Amino acid sequence: MTHSAAPLDAVFAHIDANADSFVSRLMDYVSNPSISAQNIGIREVSMLLVDILKGLGMDAEAVPTSGHPMVLGRRGGDLDKPTVLLYGHYDVQPPEPLELWHSPPFEAEIRDGRIWARGVGDNKGQHFAQLLAIESHLAVHGTLPCNVIFLLEGEEEIGSPHIAEFARKHAARLKADLVVTADGPLHPSGQPLITFGVRGMAGFELRAKTANSDAHSGNYGGVMPNAVWKLVHLLSTMKRPDGTITIEGLSDPVVPPVEAEKAAADALPHDRAAFLAQTEMAGLDEPTDRAFFDRLMFHPTLTINGLHGGYGGPGSKTVLPAEAVAKCDIRLVEAMTPDQALDCVRAHVNKHAPDVAFIPMGGMLPSKTPMDAPFAEAVKQAVTRGHGTDPLLYPVVGGSLPDYVFTKILGLPAYVTPYANADEANHAPNENMEIALFLKGIRTGAALLAALGDAGVNQHPS
Repeated sequence: MTHSAAPLDAVFAHIDANADSFVSRLMDYVSNPSISAQNIGIREVSMLLVDILKGLGMDAEAVPTSGHPMVLGRRGGDLDKPTVLLYGHYDVQPPEPLELWHSPPFEAEIRDGRIWARGVGDNKGQHFAQLLAIESHLAVHGTLPCNVIFLLEGEEEIGSPHIAEFARKHAARLKADLVVTADGPLHPSGQPLITFGVRGMAGFELRAKTANSDAHSGNYGGVMPNAVWKLVHLLSTMKRPDGTITIEGLSDPVVPPVEAEKAAADALPHDRAAFLAQTEMAGLDEPTDRAFFDRLMFHPTLTINGLHGGYGGPGSKTVLPAEAVAKCDIRLVEAMTPDQALDCVRAHVNKHAPDVAFIPMGGMLPSKTPMDAPFAEAVKQAVTRGHGTDPLLYPVVGGSLPDYVFTKILGLPAYVTPYANADEANHAPNENMEIALFLKGIRTGAALLAALGDAGVNQHPS
């Protein structure tokens, strides 16, 4: 497979010539708030995007859901060309605490070669780069090398509660050959990467109540059961000090990595000493003999997010807690499901502490695309062409994204190609994106369209 080099070079020249204009337009875009958690600006930005997509010759609309609308656009129906579904999200995190921002979060500003604004890295700057890649192809050639579907979600920052329902209902409109998401940060070295999978997640609470109120630890100590100790003892039955999770049946569905995935994980660069120094950790979590990326990609985890009960204020208060709550999550790997994991936890609690309330909090399925899946080579070549260097290949990343919608509901290979800098500060004050990386993102998006056009529709795993 080879790129059509000359046509793509002309597109790259157009991107270079319009770089200042593209940056200015991104700054205008991110200055529009669209905070899903607070329902601020969602309708306005969804309609703004519909206008942008229509300006690119797409059939576009804001499709209602039970929550915030999905922006959906499509251009091209050539059966001899592959169809790529480009996914992103137009909603952003709340900007608080405002006092920690060096400039107003929705008044985009350029400093130190970066654009500073809420949502510029996560995810507006990244999907806007893809839009400008489409625009650049059209400006130079008048047509696109492949068919394009654009799907922009308005609820990603609140857990994507309606995207699965949307995908099932509108599967015919989302019919594509592959999905590419531009989201997340590059490797800390600045090297580009491609992600083939994500871990899933299941959350739950444990609640213990041993009396009608807290009590004096002297007058009632030894008589009244301690709610915090009850949860501590229960939690200790779920994971041993050596790191082994002991919830019966939890790991039964796990599909171990294939050799290509293990090799890719082993090839990823990692400076353990620098990582420990940066995080001020004394060492990694148990088990100590497990490789760094192996931990993050191929194994479920059990995390106590918080343990609350009794007194936590300054000084001493000799109280015996009557109530306690533990909030926990489990990161899931292929082919675990939230329902299966939560069922195992429920059975474990009923066995070891039946008087503790188990409250499932839902979750998200994991997703994994084989590393030799259709169009994987085209995606690799596009990232290489756009950045000028080969990407790192991540079989799975530790966090959770709604990629399962594409792989498990729509049955498509799904790839994530981040454009943002590793220190983008997404979800934090002073979110930013390097201008050079934004422009490389446009180039990468343009290269992706060209590579898919070269690849054609007859793709099979190698």
